[in-house]
Amino acid sequence: LAKEKGVKKLYLHLILDGRDVPPTNAAKYLRELEAKLEEIGIGQIATIAGRYYTMDRDKRWERVEKGYRAMVTGEGVKARLAQEALEKAYSMKVTDEFVEPTVLVDDGGEPLGKVYPHDVVIMYNFRADRARQISYAFTEEDFTGFARPGGFPGVHYVCFTQYDVKIKAPVVFPPQDLENTLGEVVSKAGLKQLRIAETEKYAHVTFFFNGGLEKAYPGEARILIPSPKVATYNLQPEMSAGQVTSKVIAKLKEATYDLVVMNYANPDMVGHTGHLKACIQAIEKVDNCLQQVLEVVLEQGGIALVTADHGNAEHMLDVQTKKPLTAHTSNYVPCLLVGNNLVGIKLRGGSLQDIAPTLLELLGLPKPPEMTGESLIIKA
Repeated sequence: LAKEKGVKKLYLHLILDGRDVPPTNAAKYLRELEAKLEEIGIGQIATIAGRYYTMDRDKRWERVEKGYRAMVTGEGVKARLAQEALEKAYSMKVTDEFVEPTVLVDDGGEPLGKVYPHDVVIMYNFRADRARQISYAFTEEDFTGFARPGGFPGVHYVCFTQYDVKIKAPVVFPPQDLENTLGEVVSKAGLKQLRIAETEKYAHVTFFFNGGLEKAYPGEARILIPSPKVATYNLQPEMSAGQVTSKVIAKLKEATYDLVVMNYANPDMVGHTGHLKACIQAIEKVDNCLQQVLEVVLEQGGIALVTADHGNAEHMLDVQTKKPLTAHTSNYVPCLLVGNNLVGIKLRGGSLQDIAPTLLELLGLPKPPEMTGESLIIKA
């Protein structure tokens, strides 16, 4: 597209994954990308960085700053070639996710492609939560996350999707308007709902759960529990599950809310580290916390539906490479209904689209036509 439009200089600032794919897949992707750039005849790789830095979502601005400085000022680790930088990282047992922001330089040691004022910067990530902080750094005149060298960068910034309504930048693929999500239906019925999670999963129970809407619905309360400030969560596998549990239990005992949506981050976030022992500790912690929550649900005469939207912690080894598996899986997940008076009720097999209709049936609310799933409940 850039070549078709007559762009003369195109620089790629690559953010490496190593988490939702095998930990060292970047080497393969880089070879494919470099071959494609040569075939097209345009584009140079200017920087590479692990997602741990540039795509932090927990306000650890010192990480984002390293990625920003590599792109804008050329500060950071230096290398002549992207593959060379990767090989060096791998030799030090550093996987893609944690590759320190690295600036590619020419024969004279000068950065190949720094970002200058009036440049066009296209952020190509499609998911919002990990694209926000670096986008704020490039677009906000009154940005306070860290001291930007040179101040406001003054670039023409473009977002692939809408990362945040307050980001003043054009969006390539505007959000779809999803009507009658679970939260909206519950709100329209005049019921009260609570969303609660620690930082790492807060967007999942709010922004994502509401179909990409940042604003809460009427009657929707939100509680954010800070995630622990550790380098990686295998160092603290319990994360903030205990604090989330205590707060949820207190709110359940208040008997204020008709629907509570909560998330335990541990199985996914610790699973992403690839550390089996830490993952076992994480699951044990969630097991204990979930038991406490369910006991209170039963005491209050409520019903709990326990499930997940994907796997991770249940599969920790890539049987082909014999290396830790850090990615999500598409394995089946449990779906449990817990309550005092469920005699004669069973759950059929289904998929994620069926969760909202199931909850609406439990709440005694009709399913809107926009929901394509069906309730999982089978009554004898």
